[in-house]
Amino acid sequence: MAVRLSTWFLRQGFGGLNCKHTSGLLPFPSSHRLLPASCKMRQRNLSSQHKRKQLKKASHEQSLTNGDSQPNSDEDSDSEIASVGNVPILNQESISSDVVHTGIVVEDNNAKDLSGLIVSDETKSLAINVVDTEKLSGIQLEDLIGMIRNAEKNILLLNQARVRALEELEKILTEKEALQGEINTLEMRLAETDARIKVATQEKIHVELLEDQLEKLQNELTHRGGSQRSEVDMFEDQNDPLIKEHKNGLSSLSMELNSLRSENLSLKNDIQALKEELINVKSTDERVVTLEKERSSLESAMKDLESRMSVSQEGVSKLSTLKVEYKDLWEKVETLQVLLDKATKQADQAIIVLQQNQELRKKVDKLEESLEEVNVYKLSSEKMQQYNELMQQKIRLLEDRLQRSDEEINSYVQLYQESVKEFQDALDSLKEDSKRKAIDGSVDDMPQEFWSRLLLIIDGWLLEKKISIDDAKLLRDMVWKRDGRICEAYKVSKEKTEREAVAAFLRLTSSTTSPGLYVIHIAAEMAPVAKVGGLGDVVTGLGKALQKRGHLVEVVLPKYDCMQYDHVHDLRALDVVVESHFDGQLFKNKVWVGSVEGLPVYFIEPLHPDKFFWRGQFYGEHDDFRRFSFFSRAALELLLQAGKNPDIIHCHDWQTAFVAPLYWDLYAPKGLNSARICFTCHNFEYQGTAPASYLESCGLDAHHLNRPDRMQDNSAHDRINPVKGAVVFSNIVTTVSPTYAQEVRTAEGGRGLHSTLNSHSRKFIGVLNGIDTDAWNPATDAFLKVQYSANDIQGKGENKEAIRRKLGLSSADVRKPLVGCITRLVPQKGVHLIRHAMYRTLELGGQFILLGSSPVPHIQREFEGIANHFQNHDDIRLILKYDESLSHSIYGASDMFIIPSIFEPCGLTQMIAMRYGSIPIARKTGGLHDSVFDVDDDTIPNQFRNGFTFLNPDEQGLNGALERAFNLYLNKPEIWKQLVQKVMIMDFSWDASAAQYEELYANSVARARAANRT
Repeated sequence: MAVRLSTWFLRQGFGGLNCKHTSGLLPFPSSHRLLPASCKMRQRNLSSQHKRKQLKKASHEQSLTNGDSQPNSDEDSDSEIASVGNVPILNQESISSDVVHTGIVVEDNNAKDLSGLIVSDETKSLAINVVDTEKLSGIQLEDLIGMIRNAEKNILLLNQARVRALEELEKILTEKEALQGEINTLEMRLAETDARIKVATQEKIHVELLEDQLEKLQNELTHRGGSQRSEVDMFEDQNDPLIKEHKNGLSSLSMELNSLRSENLSLKNDIQALKEELINVKSTDERVVTLEKERSSLESAMKDLESRMSVSQEGVSKLSTLKVEYKDLWEKVETLQVLLDKATKQADQAIIVLQQNQELRKKVDKLEESLEEVNVYKLSSEKMQQYNELMQQKIRLLEDRLQRSDEEINSYVQLYQESVKEFQDALDSLKEDSKRKAIDGSVDDMPQEFWSRLLLIIDGWLLEKKISIDDAKLLRDMVWKRDGRICEAYKVSKEKTEREAVAAFLRLTSSTTSPGLYVIHIAAEMAPVAKVGGLGDVVTGLGKALQKRGHLVEVVLPKYDCMQYDHVHDLRALDVVVESHFDGQLFKNKVWVGSVEGLPVYFIEPLHPDKFFWRGQFYGEHDDFRRFSFFSRAALELLLQAGKNPDIIHCHDWQTAFVAPLYWDLYAPKGLNSARICFTCHNFEYQGTAPASYLESCGLDAHHLNRPDRMQDNSAHDRINPVKGAVVFSNIVTTVSPTYAQEVRTAEGGRGLHSTLNSHSRKFIGVLNGIDTDAWNPATDAFLKVQYSANDIQGKGENKEAIRRKLGLSSADVRKPLVGCITRLVPQKGVHLIRHAMYRTLELGGQFILLGSSPVPHIQREFEGIANHFQNHDDIRLILKYDESLSHSIYGASDMFIIPSIFEPCGLTQMIAMRYGSIPIARKTGGLHDSVFDVDDDTIPNQFRNGFTFLNPDEQGLNGALERAFNLYLNKPEIWKQLVQKVMIMDFSWDASAAQYEELYANSVARARAANRT
């Protein structure tokens, strides 16, 4: 809306109107200090519901009055703030007129409210209406009078409530005194009754004793003789009146005792009633205390209102002086108008001067804007003239520079004209070459899948004995070099028989030189066909990066029954069977070939009765050791029988760690001896240990290898460790980040292998993984509703809204931060911190999405319970499975990503999150420490700061990082936007990592060749 009048004067540089507020509004009294009595009484428990209704009604009428006087208020519609709090109080001071501004416009949009005034600082005209000003003063007077009347009404309501409270208090005190008197009377009666009961009890005891004596006498008389009987009869006759009298007394005592018992019972009932009345009295006392508190609060409120009323009356007295003040203001504004006209004329003269050089028009426009800004602060025409002269000097300098640049351009034009002839000659030669290439198409433009298909065809012919090993090597070299002749031969032979195609290819064989290294990956995973974790991404990403750098890369995988076969192109079985030893027998293996992501891949299908890779899952079988030791030997057998001579055999994790000892012990002596072995351990948590006797199945000598310096496990001497064997027998040993390489060389992080790694430290290095930036690209990602980039991140907000609708999350607050988490729910990933992050995010006012599952049953059950608890919540969703398309959507929608790992060898999640503009909140460990740098860490150069980190794996550390992220997101949106754009352009591709591996490969191969020459 518009700024207030006093604020407008302050912005123009006048000091006469002193306003204590700088927010752009006139100083209004604090709303919470001017609450009417009815607002406060709503929080009290008064004597009746009728009283509360009356007070609510009065408050409602007052809030309606406020709504009319200030329609543009930002207060909540349910608040019951009286119109008293919406009246401005101005202090009268002198007005300074030393400053000139380029334009002032005051518009009266609402004749009933000061907030209706709009002041524009951009226009260059002045429109002043003195009549409107007088109306404005009258309106303020009416508002002050209305304020006083409302205050009087509130005071009256307070007095009425106070009188009623006092009346009720008197009634309660009277009832309390009456009850106290009754209690005293009953206590006296109770004491008398207790005394009478004691007397009656004593008499009863005495009577019982007399009855016992009488009974004894009667028994004695019955045993005496006749003579004695007459004496007794005489005695009885003589004592008969005494006995009768005794019996009569006894019966009267019994009656009195019964009456006492009945009276005692009635007294007990009365006592019980009195106790209940005492309880009521106590509650009444509590009510009296409450009423006393309310009375004191009402008195304080009334005093506060009285003080406000006195302040308002002072404001009324000050209002009379405002008219005079306004008249002075208008006179000064007229003076300002005259000065403004003069300044405008001077600005026009400056514009005319600046328009002399049209070629420098853009620069002159900027100078004109600066002149307009400077006009506000110029005090006289003399200073303006000096400034214009300075501008003229700058313009002359610019003209000189322009003249020199024109001379330079002319010289460049001459050089250009001289080189046109040379360019035309080169262009003619290029046209001839392009015509020749256009016949069959450009060889360089052929997709990678084409060259992978050619390699697989050549290897298939070799395995089927249709070409020799030497011919296959020469043909592979031609594919390596992207030789156009082999491309042309393939096109020509497409319509021919296989025999004719083989003959056409053989005619091309000639000596050639390999352009790069020949690398074969033997692995248990490869994305996207067989992916469980980061291993699959590394095999594909590193292979593609090395292929782009001119190296020949192939991959050997098990043929799982649960693979994603739709991602395998040109899958076919070779008409050949590869036999390999296992358990002392020969077993056949069927070989399939196809291309995945442009890489040639060999799939080995063991024809073993145990159906090793037909289990419906990749890992987790009871015989995993046997499955993958069989595959490792079959893969080397395939390389041997195919006549391959790779420079590097790269094996990964314990599943293919058997390749290293198998290569040197069994296959190097058979002629497969050209390669250097590179082993990468992606996680030292998993080492695949087993009894030493299990090694015998794949043909290795357990007795020979179960030694401390070879494959014997460091923790159990009767077990062998495949990872340790690979470390010992490989030429290159790597892990997936430099920090993790340091951590595993300690007793805490090495999982028992730290001593082995330290003894082989010269060949052990950490290389940070990368990500496939083609697959993970928000600008081309088909899974996203809206594609976006670092230059235009608006689409990220649209993706955020789309996933909210898809998952049923609330969209009421667009700016509410969304925290994402995509992970396997295992202890390594910090499950307890992930759980805590969910609840803490909700407490901070954010939303949370978790995507992932757990192989640990009790963890899966725990998170299923959490998911059920929050299934209808507006701000949290748990999807306990892996969904590729949903993972892309979460990356594209989330503002922050949580990675609280206990240990993390590398981690790709944080890199993908940053690629999509999601800021990581990560623990400083392993690869996270090498890729996420805290935005508040002054020791890190600013261009590398990209997230929020914490060190200790506890809730306090996570809370600190999460709260800092929320604070930056909510309070500094522009800085957050810059951070998002910065992390999106950071390079986490495989280029740098592939260059490191290329250097490791080349150095190892060079050392081997040098050793062979000596």
